[in-house]
Amino acid sequence: MQKLTNKEEELMQHFWAHGAMFVRDVVLLYDDPKPHFNTISTMVRTLEAKGFLSHEAFGNTYRYLPIISQEEFSKGVLGNVVTRYFENSYKQAVSALIEEEKISIEELEELIRKVQNQ
Repeated sequence: MQKLTNKEEELMQHFWAHGAMFVRDVVLLYDDPKPHFNTISTMVRTLEAKGFLSHEAFGNTYRYLPIISQEEFSKGVLGNVVTRYFENSYKQAVSALIEEEKISIEELEELIRKVQNQ
């Protein structure tokens, strides 16, 4: 899965939250000062080229829709982090969470129960 810039990920958040949209609809979701239509249009086409969005033609305009779910994206990002920073070891990643006290014993026990019930 290709990486996204922060702005591209922010744009994808809108598509994941709202589904299929025209570029003009996306622009309206931003706070003032809103980005220019052409800026969003370029980013949308880039996301389509990267395989995150597709489009449907409506006359001379396109409605774009996400083809990668937020869950798929999250799993891909997590996999990249584990590969890059934890030598491809999920055990090392969980160990780091424990050492940094980012996960509680109760949460670990819950995960163990989940694994045992599969």
